[in-house]
Amino acid sequence: MSLAVAQAMTATFATYCTADFLSNFLQHPLQKMDYGSFNRFIGREVGEEFWGTRTQHIVGVAGCLALTDHASQALYQRVFKKELCFAKSPAAFVAHTFLFIFSGVTLYVAGDAAFNPNHKDGDRLATFKSETYNSYVGSNTAWFEPYVPVAVAKFAGPAAGGSWLGSALLPATLAYSTVKGVGWNDWGNSGLNDLERKINGLEK
Repeated sequence: MSLAVAQAMTATFATYCTADFLSNFLQHPLQKMDYGSFNRFIGREVGEEFWGTRTQHIVGVAGCLALTDHASQALYQRVFKKELCFAKSPAAFVAHTFLFIFSGVTLYVAGDAAFNPNHKDGDRLATFKSETYNSYVGSNTAWFEPYVPVAVAKFAGPAAGGSWLGSALLPATLAYSTVKGVGWNDWGNSGLNDLERKINGLEK
């Protein structure tokens, strides 16, 4: 892997981490989230340090998506001898969006099913199958992501549409919200873990 590719993947990873964190405020605007070991820095109870927390999701999904996003684009460039661009190949880019999100999230749920100590050994395969289905359902909602920069450019100008905020962070944040929200019913008081239900005054 070249230094340029490593730097690009690192930037993508940071963008996706930020997008996942911000999407929690769209999905759970009134709820307190469980960030594992980071809870102690914001005055919240710590249950699990990492596994089963929003921090696990933020770091794990971002890493998998950065990998599949860049791998998908590299494969397209190798096959078609040109860079993948929404303006020039909109259908291919929308297909890429679904494929890299679905494969990235599925890679994440595979790792979670295999290594998360909170899953019983006898339930790991069933967990993977169930989570893969959720990944497929949620990923189908992200078709709009490539159109977000176009909309931003139309209403706020080309500079805004081409900026990191308009072309990367905002589309990813909105996509995270729909993928998690629809795929896992992760909205409002739904989709909360046991600690989140506790710190939000809900029954376990």
